[in-house]
Amino acid sequence: MATDQPLLGRIALVTGAAQGMGAAHARRLTRDGARVALNDREPSRALTDLAAELGAIAVPADVCDRDAVTAMVDEVSTRLGDVDVLVANHAHMAMGPLVDEDLDLWWKTVDTNLGGTFWLVQAVLPGMRRRGAGRIVVVSSEWGVTGWPEATAYAASKAGLISMVKTLGRELAPEGIIVNAVAPGVTDTPQLDVDARAAGITLAAMHAQYAEQIPLGRIGRADELAAVVSLLADFRMSAMVGQVVQANGGSTRTRA
Repeated sequence: MATDQPLLGRIALVTGAAQGMGAAHARRLTRDGARVALNDREPSRALTDLAAELGAIAVPADVCDRDAVTAMVDEVSTRLGDVDVLVANHAHMAMGPLVDEDLDLWWKTVDTNLGGTFWLVQAVLPGMRRRGAGRIVVVSSEWGVTGWPEATAYAASKAGLISMVKTLGRELAPEGIIVNAVAPGVTDTPQLDVDARAAGITLAAMHAQYAEQIPLGRIGRADELAAVVSLLADFRMSAMVGQVVQANGGSTRTRA
């Protein structure tokens, strides 16, 4: 295997891949040699254009739907082969005070972020077991570590993902299936539009406001997070198990 393409010959499935970090992950894994399947909740021009750009396949499906997830993974296995690398990047988010939280919106967030990852892991495990190894990279959030005002459902679901990763790391490592997470800090993706609207300010002002709280002095870039995902997907590295890589410019760090 070429050292500059550590995933040559591997099959990767990236969820939430139509834009933002998901698209960056897909581009990086393709550059690393993987054949990539691109998932998003619905078919879109962005998804098909990215598939054409990368020589990938588009497999839209709602990850909240267990049957849809199973069918999607079966399609990937049929068209490309069993999934070697799962990058669970999908997310749903809305912001507002807890007392005003709509119950349907709460469960939509939890069912997408936490439940969707549960269905995905269940669906890819048989193929990884057939291959005798696998890599699962779950995209959590800094807010899953610290919490965040007016993002209760999102932060709670992302904290649940961290616990899932720690548990699955212990459970699956003996089979050569390595599970880790990345907890991004504030990153320059379309998700920040939600934050800006909730705060009633422009997107540029939202970027500047977040940057003030980050020791590095700026928000993160999607390609930086993709590099972390690439590291965690590398089959040459297996000692890191059940860990949460906090890539956030120093906003969350160890204190004495």
